[in-house]
Amino acid sequence: MRIGEAAAAAGTTARALRFYEQRGLLPPPARTASGQREYGPGEVARVRVIRELLALGLTVEDVRSCADRLHLLIEDPTRRCVGVDPGGPASPAGPASPAGPGSAGDAGGAGGAGGGPGAAGFGVVGRRIAALDAEIDRLAGLRENLARRLSGGDPAPPRAS
Repeated sequence: MRIGEAAAAAGTTARALRFYEQRGLLPPPARTASGQREYGPGEVARVRVIRELLALGLTVEDVRSCADRLHLLIEDPTRRCVGVDPGGPASPAGPASPAGPGSAGDAGGAGGAGGGPGAAGFGVVGRRIAALDAEIDRLAGLRENLARRLSGGDPAPPRAS
């Protein structure tokens, strides 16, 4: 299928597919004799996984760092990692197992030297969660200061970052 058809099937735009290709999230597709991109169901499934991971809060760089293992989430969308230690090997588990510190985005993340699909994926997801927590703390401090100022009080000194 051509780029427009593939984009529609994945719920995105042709521009997004070209962007994912430029950023290394999507391998360059096959080309027709006239040079047009040609996509199959595998590429469409990969774009859906990429969009899901981005919607979960991972950045393009986060997804790029584990792009070589996205096929694991395509093959088993319920894949999770249980009891993953950021410095240790992963324990892949199926959908019946309780979710550990990560989710589907964690499992498809990246595999490190431990060989499991979540060994380094926990690092990607763990770092993203830590960044989100830091941003939440920063915004909570801003909110407190603004509310204090609104009520006539002096704002607290800025928090050290």
